[in-house]
Amino acid sequence: MTTKLCLIMLVLTTALAVGCSKTTGPDTANANATAENATRPGPDNSEIKTKVDANGVKTEERVFHNNRRISRVVVTTQNGKRTVKAYSPNGEEREVNQSATEDVLEATGDKVADSAHFVADKSEDVAGKAKDVGSAVKDKTVDTAKTVGEKTAEGAKTVEEKSVEGAKTVKNKTVSGAKKAASAVKKVVP
Repeated sequence: MTTKLCLIMLVLTTALAVGCSKTTGPDTANANATAENATRPGPDNSEIKTKVDANGVKTEERVFHNNRRISRVVVTTQNGKRTVKAYSPNGEEREVNQSATEDVLEATGDKVADSAHFVADKSEDVAGKAKDVGSAVKDKTVDTAKTVGEKTAEGAKTVEEKSVEGAKTVKNKTVSGAKKAASAVKKVVP
């Protein structure tokens, strides 16, 4: 009987040891969750946070530091379907067309902002347009100045030609008048 009791105790002790080695309590669940919830540095001065919830929904959030056009992008994968949303610095949310960008978690912030159709700072647009308009005005001013210069030169040539013509006419008339006056003087003075 002692042998049977020792064998039963040995089997029970082994079963207890095996049962304790396979812990399925909350500590194991937390260890798996922390392995799935991770933060890593991303390209273009960003940080990528990955989370998986109890239902298996994977959420990847990329936060951009010091980007004027985009603050973050969130990629959610649920049942194989992937959705991508981008957020501007002022909180505006837009869905990103996935065919527009290869991978929002690796692309530059400006490419992600372009695919979400976030425009650059309006003041930059205004400055660029003002520069373009200023350039056009400058070109027109130069063209107009050339035209005015050409017309002034033509006018000066015309004035010069008319002045020369007028001077010849005055000279001819003066000579003619002088001849008439000399002839009249000869008639009066014998």
